[in-house]
Parts: sequence; structure tokens; C-alpha cells
Amino acid sequence: MELTIIGMALFVLLISIKQINQYERGVKFTIGKYTGIMEPGWRLVIPVFQSYQKIDMRIKAVDVPDQEAITKDNISVSVNAVIYYKVGSAEKAIIEVENFYFAVSQLAQTTMRNIVGEVNLDELLSNRDTIAEKIRLSVDKATDAWGIEVHSVELKDVTLPEEMKRVIGKQAEAEREKRSVIIKAEGEVIAAENLAKAADILNKADGALHLRTLSTLNDLSSDQSNTVIFAIPLEILKSLEGFNKRV
Repeated sequence: MELTIIGMALFVLLISIKQINQYERGVKFTIGKYTGIMEPGWRLVIPVFQSYQKIDMRIKAVDVPDQEAITKDNISVSVNAVIYYKVGSAEKAIIEVENFYFAVSQLAQTTMRNIVGEVNLDELLSNRDTIAEKIRLSVDKATDAWGIEVHSVELKDVTLPEEMKRVIGKQAEAEREKRSVIIKAEGEVIAAENLAKAADILNKADGALHLRTLSTLNDLSSDQSNTVIFAIPLEILKSLEGFNKRV
């Protein structure tokens, strides 16, 4: 009889021992009432009278699926993201919300749609980090009561309708053409200024214009296929007239 009692006591003791891993915490209830947190190691949970739930305290990555949203300027977009969070208070995560995994995912989806609706398409495409931080702050504030700490939110993809992609492509092409025309015009202004300076220098130096003309003729003569029509400057004709009078 004594052996039976001892055996039963050992059996109850064995089934009462629960292991909590280093990255976990246990939320213990005694007769249905919260009675404390179970730290890592072997812990006793008396059958029938006590129960517990394990909570993983590591950072979790939750994929927020594609969400259809309309931007402030009435453009329909599809956005998805990843949210990184961890449980900061194990007892709140169990007591204050039924299923915090599901609750955080649903809250992130709703918040992402709302914040995307507050910005224009240009802001959404160019300021992803700022918008992701707004989503993080909003979700983190809403989940404080659940004992959840949101570490970061990353916007993965922003998908636009096909017609909007074509519009943006045309806009980018027009911008490139505009920039090309501006650069070309700026180059022509610089070239005109340099030509004006060169002409002024040649005009002020005696004989410089003649030397430049001869240099140009020399360059042209290197290719025998060129036909050169040379207009003699008036200065040369006047100098020849003076030479004839002296003769």
C-alpha cells in the first residue's frame, strides 16, 4: 500500500514538473486566477488546481498581406509589409487579448490602409521609411495595453494599376526630355559666350584673323575631296590696293 502511495506521489510530481526554455515565460493560473510568471527552468504546476501557458519572448516577423488602399489623391494601390514585434509583458499578452498573434496582424493591416490613405502617391513612393515609421508608432501605441512592443515596420512592395504605371513612365520620359533640352540650351549659351570672346580677341590683335583663316585652310587641305570656296577678306584687298599704288 505504501509503495502504491509513493508511486502515485512520484507520478504526480513528475507530471507536475514543467520546463520553461530560456526564450520563454510561463503565465501561471491557480484555480483560474493569475498567480505569477514562471521563469526559465523546471517549474512545478499542480495538476487540476493550476495551469499555465507558455509565451515565446523572441522577436517575431509577421507578414502583412497585400492591402488595397486609396491614397489621398484618389489613386488605388496595393501595399504589403513586414512588422517586427515582441512580447514585453507575458501576462498582458495572455490576459488582455484573446490571440495576440492574430490581433497584431489585423491591427497592422487596418493601420496600414488608414495611413496610406492620408498621403499622396508621390509621398508614398518617395517617403517609404517615414510612412513605415508612422505605421510602427500607431501600432505600438495601440498594442501597449496587450504588452506588445513593435520594433519596426518595413514596406515591401507598392503595386500600382497598369494605367498608372504608363502615366508615370510618360511623366518620367517628359522630365528627361525637358532636362535634355535645358542642358543643350545651357551648352549653346556657353559656346556662344566663348565664340564671342574668341572673336573679340581675334578682332583686337593685328593679323590674328588672317592667321586663323590660313590655319583653317590648312586643315581643310588635308582632305583632297574637299572643295573650298575662299572669300578674300576686305582687309587683304585694301592692303593689295595700297601695294599697287606704291608700285
